[in-house]
Amino acid sequence: MTQSGHSTGPSPRPADDRPLRVALLSYRSKEHCGGQGVYVRHLSRELAALGHQVTVFSGQPYPVLDEGVTLEKVPSLDLYNDVDPFTTPPVREWRDWIDVLEVATMWTAGFPEPLTFSLRANRALRRRLADFDVVHDNQTLGWGLLGVRAAGLPLVTTIHHPISVDRRIELAEARGLQKLSKRRWYGFVSMQARVARRLDPILVPSRSSADDIAREFGVDPATMEVTPLGVDTRYFHPRPEVERVPGRIVCTASADSPLKGVGTLLRAAAKLATEREVSLTIVSRPKPGGPTDRLVDELGLRDRVEFVNGIDDTALATLIASAQVAVVPSFYEGFSLPAVEAMACATPLVASHAGALPEVVGTDGDAGRLVPPGDPDVLAGALGALLDDDRERDRMGAAAWRRVQERFTWSAVAELTARRYADTIAAVTGRRPADGDTRPASARARANGA
Repeated sequence: MTQSGHSTGPSPRPADDRPLRVALLSYRSKEHCGGQGVYVRHLSRELAALGHQVTVFSGQPYPVLDEGVTLEKVPSLDLYNDVDPFTTPPVREWRDWIDVLEVATMWTAGFPEPLTFSLRANRALRRRLADFDVVHDNQTLGWGLLGVRAAGLPLVTTIHHPISVDRRIELAEARGLQKLSKRRWYGFVSMQARVARRLDPILVPSRSSADDIAREFGVDPATMEVTPLGVDTRYFHPRPEVERVPGRIVCTASADSPLKGVGTLLRAAAKLATEREVSLTIVSRPKPGGPTDRLVDELGLRDRVEFVNGIDDTALATLIASAQVAVVPSFYEGFSLPAVEAMACATPLVASHAGALPEVVGTDGDAGRLVPPGDPDVLAGALGALLDDDRERDRMGAAAWRRVQERFTWSAVAELTARRYADTIAAVTGRRPADGDTRPASARARANGA
């Protein structure tokens, strides 16, 4: 490894028998929600399993990473931590002009992290240009990334979905002065759109997401390549030893985000509760006294709804496997790891016919049911029909597990992503493995039984 500050430029791509050296960027990497931490952990693990050297650059909250992956902390002022959010640290703890920018943006009701992380990451990578063959950004889309590319490092970007969709849905829900604060909070979205238009290639998890990014951000469709997400089948798989709890419905979603449709689900659960014994477990932590917490009380569901959070993958998979039905009631998804996790556990799934969910679930009625988003009556009907039909639940769960095995494993995602790296490196340096296989020779030999 070169000493900090002594690199003169990016090194050539390594020889075919050496691993790729990957810098994987994530501006925040919360482990159990938001998707970013999940994506970074599993992709980095599987890239490392292929023999590549992966260094994750992340701001707080830092990711949980598996053995063989290096974490390079890129600390922010952590202004949005769970314990004491929106609290300004003492001036003596401010380190430089980027910290000043971060605080000033928070003081004016904006969200600075995509921009400030990209500036810090650009600074860190420019000190280590010779240490990496490719940089992979996980939807930061900040101005600093253009500095990384200008320095000559091959750059690959993942966009899961355009955040302008979240902004539009939240603005539709907002009232009065909330609209102004929401517009300010989402001020970073215009930056992301401008940066995205200057990047190539962009990895997207679905055709639906690619269409939305082209429409919302004005990105050239030719720069986007569909690279699906995966599920960790070490944990998320059928568990016949786990008994299904009669009437249990499970949902993994950010409870207070209007985008996720939890309000629709609660109204559907209230309708079902008038007809049968049901219980709803939501993997999330709603804000006390917030919109979801209040709606639970308004609907009289306090004894029917349980919120759980902070559980590990084994506990989450066991919970999903214990449910008779899983549900993803979102108004939009660029992919949907919760849907794939439910399918992997062979738990019958009801999901919204929205965003990329039809691509994930497949034909309505085969591996899952698709219903219109935002309609609690239709959602209640679909859930009730599955709760009443043991044979259909068994058939659908088996079909869902088959679909996951065919399409959505992290090992397949990592191999495809590594091929994207090789294409990008070739475009920048003119070099690539002669046989097109991006795995190091040692990994290819292991795969071939040598």
